[in-house]
Amino acid sequence: MAMFTPEQLALNVYLNDEATFENFFSPESSANYQVLQAVKNLVLDNNERFLFLWGNEGSGISHLMQAACHAASENNLSSQYLPLEDLVGYAPDELLDGLEQLDMVCLDGIHLVMGQPGWDEAMFHLYNRLRDKKCRMLVSANCPPRELGSHLPDLSSRMGWGVVYRMMPLSDEEKKMALIARARARGLEMGEEVAQYILHRAQRDMDELFLQLERLDKQSMSEQRKLTVPFVKAVLGL
Repeated sequence: MAMFTPEQLALNVYLNDEATFENFFSPESSANYQVLQAVKNLVLDNNERFLFLWGNEGSGISHLMQAACHAASENNLSSQYLPLEDLVGYAPDELLDGLEQLDMVCLDGIHLVMGQPGWDEAMFHLYNRLRDKKCRMLVSANCPPRELGSHLPDLSSRMGWGVVYRMMPLSDEEKKMALIARARARGLEMGEEVAQYILHRAQRDMDELFLQLERLDKQSMSEQRKLTVPFVKAVLGL
């Protein structure tokens, strides 16, 4: 990944190798297909400069933002992914300083810092610097821009200036299909019965389901076992 780190800080920010556009489950018939295309266009077409994504935790937003950084790197564009959940303790002026030198900045979870001392003003100035430099900006939150709770009305309005998309939660059937597709991408054959068993017993957000799949993958390789219901039950304790 083409990645910029401010000199004052040592950020341990890494991208998930599996977070790619190809690995994002969003068939043309799904509600999130348009969101996927918009994020792709942000990276590749350069017509739209600012996207705001919002939705519940585990909806796939972080996956898409990291996928955008992978795609940027593949197209010789510099980018920085900032998961604010992990970086909220940093001084905002230092964390955001110099990011306008990049081609794209991804701020994941800005609802976690809005309204906190220093963050609103630092975010406001960053937005203006990125706009002036014609940088791409991808922002996410768990609510639409008007509900961010910023102390600066101008910042909330700026967050809504670009295109705003809501990530819709997957239905149970779509989660099952996504689990099967991700297993196949890992070289695993997962039948519908196994996927249904996991879905009914594990936590249902996709991040947790994929973590469970990773555990199954490692154990399956170790024991040279196929994915069956008894095997899944033994490994995951479900």
